[in-house]
Amino acid sequence: MQVSSMQQYINNKVFRAISEVAGQINRPTYAIGGFVRDIFLGRVSTDIDIVVQGSGIELAQLVAKKLGVKRVNVFKRFGTAQLKVGDWEVEFVGARKESYSSDSRKPIVEDGTIEDDQRRRDFTMNALGISLHPHTLGQLIDPFNGVDDISNRIIRTPLDPNQTFSDDPLRMMRAIRFATQLRFDIEANTYRALSVNKERLKIISVERITDELNKIILSKKPSIGFMLLEETGLLEQFFPEFVALKGVDKVKKHNHKDNFYHTLQVLDNVAEKSDDLWLRWAAVLHDIAKPVTKKYVKGQGWTFHAHEFVGKKMVPGIFRKLKLPLNEKMRYVQKLVQLHLRPIILSSDDVTDSAVRRLLFDAGDHIDDLMILCEADITSKNDAKVKRYLANFKLVRKKLIEIEEKDAVRNFQPPISGEIIMQVFGIAPSKPVGSIKDSIKEAILDGKISNDFHEAYDLMLQLGNAQGLKPQKSKEFILNQANLQVSSDSSNKE
Repeated sequence: MQVSSMQQYINNKVFRAISEVAGQINRPTYAIGGFVRDIFLGRVSTDIDIVVQGSGIELAQLVAKKLGVKRVNVFKRFGTAQLKVGDWEVEFVGARKESYSSDSRKPIVEDGTIEDDQRRRDFTMNALGISLHPHTLGQLIDPFNGVDDISNRIIRTPLDPNQTFSDDPLRMMRAIRFATQLRFDIEANTYRALSVNKERLKIISVERITDELNKIILSKKPSIGFMLLEETGLLEQFFPEFVALKGVDKVKKHNHKDNFYHTLQVLDNVAEKSDDLWLRWAAVLHDIAKPVTKKYVKGQGWTFHAHEFVGKKMVPGIFRKLKLPLNEKMRYVQKLVQLHLRPIILSSDDVTDSAVRRLLFDAGDHIDDLMILCEADITSKNDAKVKRYLANFKLVRKKLIEIEEKDAVRNFQPPISGEIIMQVFGIAPSKPVGSIKDSIKEAILDGKISNDFHEAYDLMLQLGNAQGLKPQKSKEFILNQANLQVSSDSSNKE
């Protein structure tokens, strides 16, 4: 791409307004960073970073006035300003140079030139600039051969990578994130500096590290990033539980698979089917408890007994440490980790209605995601075994649809509630109430009775009689009460 061709990429009202104002105040002004990089990557970017040799806030306010934009977000502490024009998010900052102390990634900032500003950038591809001053409009500024690095698919720091990463260790996570997203190679010296400076990551907030990790997990092939993180020693700094999956133990002729690489294959398999971050986290954590449940049993080999239940218990601690949300997202991941073996077990044997009904009840609305995870979990190199499992999964899926249509057990509540049990038998909240209610639920899940009020009512009477309980209210009374409640609720809503 020739320098003369750059003007076509800045031919819109936003850049024209910035150029006019830059000419009026006669300040060197540049579009820099991701917007310029994405031109060479063939990607559309609506986030624009503008660097001016002077006050970014002043330039933003003048541009906003010219464009008729009423709101300018000003951050005086950082010397930046932002404005939104249609789909464009534009950030203005004065050119600066930076210096760092050893215990913080927050720089000491001084006014500088465009050259100073480009030197402080993380990677050569992000140091590209396009002049917006009318006298040099469209001129590409590429002091570190960033265009060549993009063309050669290389990630490289503008200056000594040890200094770049030591100054701001988050750049190490960004290097691996870009390598994963763009499928670029990290230049040799830059790559070595990741290992050298890995312990500097401790000065970075967990939130920022996890933000980069989530972007890696959301990439097309997240295993690339995890392998780079592990190879450089960065993963051990913030996620040692995952590193613990790596390795193979052997006793005589018995060895287990490397659960680190298995998990990455599962994650990649899920990524091919879903963009959901939390389903991908379930893939990351589905075998997380295997290192702590691993045991060699003579005559049987390696076992990981109850790793799905132990894994469920580990999820909150990992989410808390990584500052991930401790809400329904975490509970969703817990559920999938706990249930991830269930469909595999069903696919290994004859699939019974009862077993599928229980799976559907336990998984609820997450059954489809669970099936994606379980199919992704089949990573055997034995093609015949994989085909057999996947064929049985098709049968499980078919059964799930049939039973859901017939029995409506997904997220179901038994038709006999605890209140009805107490009313019928004239008893207070007690152990028999819970026992009867659970027995009715189990009978429905086992297919012994339908998910029907009358069948459940008759079973309730039998169960109560077995415990010496006598009905105090008739079925007709309970049904009338239920109808009155429905009518009352409808009236209140009106």
